[in-house]
Amino acid sequence: MNKKKYRFDTLQVHAGQKPDPATGSRSVPIYQTTSYVFNSTEHAANLFSLKEPGNIYTRIMNPTTDVFEQRMAALEDGVGALAVSSGSAAVTYAILNIMENGDKIVSSRTLYGGTYNLFSATLPKLGINTVFVDPDDPENSNA
Repeated sequence: MNKKKYRFDTLQVHAGQKPDPATGSRSVPIYQTTSYVFNSTEHAANLFSLKEPGNIYTRIMNPTTDVFEQRMAALEDGVGALAVSSGSAAVTYAILNIMENGDKIVSSRTLYGGTYNLFSATLPKLGINTVFVDPDDPENSNA
């Protein structure tokens, strides 16, 4: 699908997916599987070494998830997207992508409990510390 030809509303329902050639179905199929068959040991080796695209294991890639990721990338005009299992996983991936041991986050004290616990208890174990500020009085922090 050439996203330049379509507007946002059309991309929301069609980006990242082509009609099924066997059935003509317009809906994205839900592949309820965890594993895939390899054509040969060479095919498997090429997939695992990322020499060719394809499905290895659902936690790594799934055709249903692939459509979702392509659709999100098209809607955001991005080059790619990554679907994860929860908002907490998304926050963790985002933070770990840009932070490293010794870095510091400045954050509001008024966070969702899981994110607060990530920032106050989990990330310090990795050397990433957080300064919590009162969003109503950001100058009065615990820095």
